Amino acid sequence: MDSAVEVLKKEFGGLRTGRAATSLLEPVMVEAYGSSMPLNQVGNVSVPEPRMIVVQVWDKSMVKAVEKSIRDAGLGLNPSADGQTVRVPIPPLNEERRVELQKVAGKYSEQARVSVRNVRRDGMDALKKLEKDGVISQDEQRQYEKEIQAVTDETIKRIDETLASKEKEIIQV
Repeated sequence: MDSAVEVLKKEFGGLRTGRAATSLLEPVMVEAYGSSMPLNQVGNVSVPEPRMIVVQVWDKSMVKAVEKSIRDAGLGLNPSADGQTVRVPIPPLNEERRVELQKVAGKYSEQARVSVRNVRRDGMDALKKLEKDGVISQDEQRQYEKEIQAVTDETIKRIDETLASKEKEIIQV
């Protein structure tokens, strides 16, 4: 169940909210040295200002490839090279895009809730099988079911809090 929350947070990190974050460039792959590499393996990614991401490329010959990869990643970003530094300004979001992002965030959180419920179902099925096989008593089964339900409720509450936080971030930018 915890992994479902972690996956959700990672997916939320990729949603562009108009505020600069290094996680925004995590999906970017750069063609370097004959293979495809994550951006963070060819340069240092930092956020010096709220609306700017800076990539300090380690190898000067890779600057154009980094710039092209960011532009082609489908993130709606327009990087510019300055020596060994690639600057990526983050444009502000319009209202239509904010509503769209909220819907996407809602979809991600619903997927996480479904994952949590699937884990709960698997746990409940395992308990029923243990009780049927005589490994645990019916009272123990009921107690464990209550514990599984409590963990499920807590995890779904964390998912809802994460969604509320992301929606607030999307609206405020």
